[in-house]
Amino acid sequence: MQMIIVDDEAHWVDNLSMTKPWHTLGIEQVHRAYSAREALQLIETHPIDIVISDIQMPEMTGIELIERIRIRDKKIKCILLSGYSEFDYAKKAIQYEAVDYLLKPPTDEELIGAVQKAIDQLNNEWALVSSLTRTQFTLRENLPHLQGRLLLEALQGHRFSASEWERKLDNYDLPFHTGDAALMLVRMEEEFGHYDSHDQTLIEYAIINMAEEIMGEFMHVWGVKEEHGYVVFLLQLKERSDDIGKETILEKLSIQLQSKVKQFLKGSLSIVMTEWFTFPDQIYDRFRQASAYFRQIVGDEREFVMRVTDVEAPAAQGPLDVLYTPPTFIQLLESGQWDAAEDKIHAVCAELDEKWSESWEHCMEAGFLITAAFTNLAHRNKLTLAGLMGSDIEQLQSGEAFSTIGKLRKWSLGVLTKLKEGTSNEVKDTRSEYVKKIQEFTDKNLHLDVSLRVLADHVNLHPTHLSKIYKIETGEGISEYIARLRMDRACHKLVTTSKKVYEISLEIGYMDPAYFIKVFKRQFGVTPQEYRDQH
Repeated sequence: MQMIIVDDEAHWVDNLSMTKPWHTLGIEQVHRAYSAREALQLIETHPIDIVISDIQMPEMTGIELIERIRIRDKKIKCILLSGYSEFDYAKKAIQYEAVDYLLKPPTDEELIGAVQKAIDQLNNEWALVSSLTRTQFTLRENLPHLQGRLLLEALQGHRFSASEWERKLDNYDLPFHTGDAALMLVRMEEEFGHYDSHDQTLIEYAIINMAEEIMGEFMHVWGVKEEHGYVVFLLQLKERSDDIGKETILEKLSIQLQSKVKQFLKGSLSIVMTEWFTFPDQIYDRFRQASAYFRQIVGDEREFVMRVTDVEAPAAQGPLDVLYTPPTFIQLLESGQWDAAEDKIHAVCAELDEKWSESWEHCMEAGFLITAAFTNLAHRNKLTLAGLMGSDIEQLQSGEAFSTIGKLRKWSLGVLTKLKEGTSNEVKDTRSEYVKKIQEFTDKNLHLDVSLRVLADHVNLHPTHLSKIYKIETGEGISEYIARLRMDRACHKLVTTSKKVYEISLEIGYMDPAYFIKVFKRQFGVTPQEYRDQH
């Protein structure tokens, strides 16, 4: 679980966050916020479960903070602290469903007890949602099976007339209609691999139930497990949710789903979302696009939440049996399943050996289609097949690569290896480019807003995913980098210029000079003026 402590008194926040045994309660991370607005930014970018907030704060009170929280998320548990025992505060706390209302300073027993109470409420609520007993009941129902079958048919490219869609949606009690919709593809990672097929099915339905619980307040949710292993959700905003910001709400709710599944089902998810599209006309193309997008993200990284940004054309199909038996060769490449792609090449060549050993046309057909898949993947990764293969491209240009089954096998496996290596290098280069852009932007705009949300918008990534990329590439969190950069620049300006402390504070992004002095002293043990005098 994750928790935020909010107070404009920095020493109070730091003391509560670092000196209490939160880990013994199952709190994995304690965030610190020194204003209500900073707390709301953290809630936007992290799956927060519990908020402990002071009431009396400038700009926005703790009561106003939980009022804002309740608009967006009714599941976060809030605990309020106040130096005043006033009935109006307590009444407001009850109105916004605060777990507890404590007078400052609370005793350790009172504070730990309030947090434990919040944890118990969360566990009870989510135990109901994720219970396998409830899941088994849902699984036995016929209607969800029919609903899932219809969604699978749409994902596989089955076409229905507008009237047929309307009839089926009505018959199956589905509240969807023609208009804007989005797809969310969920991949269960290796932690779920030890379940047998029966338990695996129960887990998949538990995830569907949890998604309905998390997203159902804002949108209609229609989920199904498809043939390649993804759990796919079709999502459509409810009429009263038009003003919630559909471009960001899906990402936020996806991160909540990811967090709750890890917490209560003990496994991780990777999630890819499409942009909003017209349902039902574009559902097949967008599903193909999203399933292909998994391979493009960050190599072998897991637990990401990403939005598809570019529409890609579906691959062509052909007649060879093994080559086109799902999952097809191009689908394996698109999803980054390199070992399975290698097995597919061996299986295609085995079929050629067994059935078509004398047919040059079948060998050529397989070669052309495998090459087309290789070329398609290379181009999508902004590479060229010729650039990856070097002199080996001559075998392709001359037709020698497909002249025998043995040569086709050797050539295809060699290209697969080079393509895998080239794609991996491209991913590393992409990560480095993101880091470079972030550092250049921060260096030029340190005096302005360089929050995680602003940086993520600058490079068109989700904040959580940007944090992971930056940490993978540099070994340091973005917030740690910004804090270090600010202190380094402050030290340099103190020693090399005669600017006043408040001027330096503004130039490195601290609007409140008093807060800058506190942070500086916490870092170096002396005030900025004392540091200047010493140096």
